[in-house]
Amino acid sequence: QVQLGESGGGSAQAGGSLRLSCAVSGRTISMYAMGWFRQAPGKEREFVGTITRSGDRMNYAESVKGRFTISRDNAKNTVYLQMNSLTPEDTAIYYCAVGLAPFSRPEQYLFWGQGTQVTVSS
Repeated sequence: QVQLGESGGGSAQAGGSLRLSCAVSGRTISMYAMGWFRQAPGKEREFVGTITRSGDRMNYAESVKGRFTISRDNAKNTVYLQMNSLTPEDTAIYYCAVGLAPFSRPEQYLFWGQGTQVTVSS
Protein backbone atom coordinates (compact mmCIF):
# COMPACT_ATOMS: atom_id res chain seq x y z
CA GLN A 1 0.00 0.00 0.00
CA VAL A 2 1.37 3.37 -1.01
CA GLN A 3 1.19 6.11 1.57
CA LEU A 4 2.25 9.72 1.22
CA GLY A 5 2.60 12.02 4.21
CA GLU A 6 3.03 15.75 3.84
CA SER A 7 4.51 17.81 6.66
CA GLY A 8 5.95 21.25 7.23
CA GLY A 9 2.83 23.27 6.71
CA GLY A 10 1.72 25.99 9.08
CA SER A 11 1.44 29.74 9.27
CA ALA A 12 3.78 32.30 7.80
CA GLN A 13 3.89 36.02 7.27
CA ALA A 14 3.87 37.44 3.78
CA GLY A 15 7.40 37.38 2.47
CA GLY A 16 8.30 34.44 4.63
CA SER A 17 9.25 30.88 3.80
CA LEU A 18 8.12 27.36 4.51
CA ARG A 19 9.50 24.01 3.48
CA LEU A 20 7.13 21.14 2.91
CA SER A 21 8.17 17.51 2.91
CA CYS A 22 6.42 14.51 1.44
CA ALA A 23 7.54 11.13 2.73
CA VAL A 24 6.45 8.12 0.70
CA SER A 25 6.17 4.53 1.85
CA GLY A 26 5.17 1.41 -0.01
CA ARG A 27 6.85 2.36 -3.29
CA THR A 28 10.30 3.46 -4.35
CA ILE A 29 9.81 6.97 -5.63
CA SER A 30 12.83 6.79 -7.92
CA MET A 31 10.51 5.05 -10.39
CA TYR A 32 8.05 7.94 -10.43
CA ALA A 33 7.64 11.58 -11.13
CA MET A 34 6.33 13.58 -8.21
CA GLY A 35 3.97 16.49 -8.22
CA TRP A 36 2.80 19.17 -5.85
CA PHE A 37 -0.68 20.62 -6.02
CA ARG A 38 -2.70 22.96 -3.86
CA GLN A 39 -6.33 23.69 -3.19
CA ALA A 40 -7.68 26.89 -1.71
CA PRO A 41 -11.17 27.08 -0.18
CA GLY A 42 -13.82 27.14 -2.87
CA LYS A 43 -11.33 26.53 -5.65
CA GLU A 44 -10.26 23.56 -7.70
CA ARG A 45 -7.04 21.74 -7.04
CA GLU A 46 -4.29 23.43 -9.02
CA PHE A 47 -0.87 22.46 -10.23
CA VAL A 48 2.10 23.85 -8.33
CA GLY A 49 5.02 21.96 -9.81
CA THR A 50 6.51 18.64 -10.71
CA ILE A 51 9.87 16.91 -10.76
CA THR A 52 11.14 14.07 -12.92
CA ARG A 53 12.22 10.69 -11.57
CA SER A 54 15.87 11.62 -11.43
CA GLY A 55 15.26 15.17 -10.33
CA ASP A 56 16.98 16.65 -13.34
CA ARG A 57 14.00 18.67 -14.53
CA MET A 58 11.30 20.62 -12.77
CA ASN A 59 8.27 22.41 -14.08
CA TYR A 60 6.34 25.07 -12.19
CA ALA A 61 3.09 26.96 -12.41
CA GLU A 62 3.61 30.56 -13.47
CA SER A 63 2.18 31.75 -10.17
CA VAL A 64 5.03 30.15 -8.18
CA LYS A 65 7.89 30.24 -10.66
CA GLY A 66 10.96 31.88 -9.15
CA ARG A 67 9.61 31.52 -5.62
CA PHE A 68 9.05 27.78 -5.14
CA THR A 69 11.57 25.00 -5.63
CA ILE A 70 10.91 21.27 -5.79
CA SER A 71 13.61 18.79 -4.92
CA ARG A 72 13.78 15.13 -4.10
CA ASP A 73 15.93 12.70 -2.18
CA ASN A 74 15.29 9.28 -3.64
CA ALA A 75 17.42 7.63 -0.98
CA LYS A 76 15.03 8.98 1.65
CA ASN A 77 11.95 8.45 -0.51
CA THR A 78 11.06 12.06 0.14
CA VAL A 79 10.17 15.07 -1.97
CA TYR A 80 10.38 18.68 -0.86
CA LEU A 81 8.73 21.96 -1.73
CA GLN A 82 10.67 25.05 -0.68
CA MET A 83 8.38 28.06 -0.70
CA ASN A 84 9.87 31.53 -0.50
CA SER A 85 8.41 35.02 -0.78
CA LEU A 86 5.04 33.72 0.30
CA THR A 87 1.92 35.78 -0.30
CA PRO A 88 -1.62 35.42 1.09
CA GLU A 89 -2.60 33.99 -2.32
CA ASP A 90 -0.45 30.95 -1.51
CA THR A 91 -2.82 30.00 1.30
CA ALA A 92 -4.14 26.52 0.55
CA ILE A 93 -3.90 22.87 1.41
CA TYR A 94 -0.82 21.49 -0.30
CA TYR A 95 -0.74 17.94 -1.64
CA CYS A 96 2.00 15.76 -3.03
CA ALA A 97 1.29 13.05 -5.55
CA VAL A 98 2.97 10.14 -7.31
CA GLY A 99 2.78 9.95 -11.08
CA LEU A 100 4.15 8.01 -14.03
CA ALA A 101 5.40 11.19 -15.67
CA PRO A 102 5.71 14.87 -14.74
CA PHE A 103 2.14 15.77 -15.66
CA SER A 104 0.38 18.97 -14.69
CA ARG A 105 -3.19 17.68 -14.30
CA PRO A 106 -4.22 16.10 -11.01
CA GLU A 107 -6.22 13.32 -12.64
CA GLN A 108 -2.98 12.04 -14.16
CA TYR A 109 -1.52 11.15 -10.76
CA LEU A 110 -1.82 7.76 -9.12
CA PHE A 111 -1.48 8.29 -5.39
CA TRP A 112 -2.03 11.27 -3.12
CA GLY A 113 -1.22 12.42 0.36
CA GLN A 114 -3.72 13.88 2.80
CA GLY A 115 -2.35 17.39 2.43
CA THR A 116 -0.91 19.98 4.75
CA GLN A 117 -2.36 23.41 5.41
CA VAL A 118 -0.36 26.52 4.57
CA THR A 119 -1.70 29.85 5.75
CA VAL A 120 0.00 33.11 4.82
CA SER A 121 -1.02 36.32 6.50
CA SER A 122 -0.38 39.84 5.29
